Amino acid sequence: MAEVEFRGITRRYAGGVVALSDFNLTVADGEFLILVGPSGCGKSTALRLLAGLDKPTSGEIRIGGTVVNSLPPGQRDIAMVFQNYALYPHMSVYRNLAYGLRQRKTPRAEVERRVRETAELLEIDQLLDRKPGQLSGGQRQRVAMGRALVRQPQAFLLDEPLSNLDAKLRNQVRGDLKRLHRELPVTSIYVTHDQVEAMTLGDRLCVMSDGEVQQIGTTDDIYNRPANTFVASFMGSPPMNLIPADIRSGVLHVGGTVVTAVSSPDGPVTVGVRPEHLRLHNSYAQGMVPARVDVVEPLGSHVLVTALVDVQDEAAASPAAQTRVIVQAPAGTDFDPGTRIGLEMPSERTYFFDADTGRIRRDRERISL
Repeated sequence: MAEVEFRGITRRYAGGVVALSDFNLTVADGEFLILVGPSGCGKSTALRLLAGLDKPTSGEIRIGGTVVNSLPPGQRDIAMVFQNYALYPHMSVYRNLAYGLRQRKTPRAEVERRVRETAELLEIDQLLDRKPGQLSGGQRQRVAMGRALVRQPQAFLLDEPLSNLDAKLRNQVRGDLKRLHRELPVTSIYVTHDQVEAMTLGDRLCVMSDGEVQQIGTTDDIYNRPANTFVASFMGSPPMNLIPADIRSGVLHVGGTVVTAVSSPDGPVTVGVRPEHLRLHNSYAQGMVPARVDVVEPLGSHVLVTALVDVQDEAAASPAAQTRVIVQAPAGTDFDPGTRIGLEMPSERTYFFDADTGRIRRDRERISL
């Protein structure tokens, strides 16, 4: 195992496309870190640079303290699992697992020991004589992970490894990965665009957008202390509600409605509240945000209510603007479309972001109730 470092990494392609810009990240020895973000954010590029499948335009990549920029993939002592498994279809599971070791001239007895131990760890020891075409998707994914782990690499890289599995298998293999890392804490970097995978798997998350790091932290940090509106809206399902508002003389205004006094500087802001933290009332009262029900979605354990909020003063010359807000309400909640309701924003769960930069105003500025 080894610490992995990206120091000031930039990757610029022909035509001026920048996939990574001044990318800095340290993954501790034995840590399970998740790179998460939308397609095209640069997360897979970072993994390819670390694996030696691509070269940075500038900056340093270190594995175990050694700069590896000029080292070919085979000399970096890392192993990678791809989303398409990349198994040899004509070889048995045993031979797939043993292939990398045999290429390195590992003694036969050592190959046998490592393959058997890895197969037992991944619970595929009964499949060693089968070929990939005889396996389920989940079994093939375990073989792909086993082929990487059997080498006992310094770092283990996983590029969207669950994307080809159905929802039930993804949940199962997620659990397998968590158990596997607990039993064999190899330094691991896992790439995904799925924020549920990100939040359930990693020790820490690195949220990326447009080739840049937006925030690095634990699941609790990312979910409860988002650094900006991108992180707030990307992490969470449904995502955090972001409502345009204005603070005047220490009072929060949403559209033409005075909501409450706040301890945040005056000026335009974006107010953030997660769906599960908004409190829905059957009627509007002072201190609430007035809204109108648009859609009600029963989901068994709870109900999602989508409401429309006016975010522009009715006295403005241009037509009134609206934003959609999602509220997680108790099971059995029901409203007709168009019903007027009131939304209460709890002080300890309300965030204020700068309207221009999207950055959080300090750590968390609260409504003064």
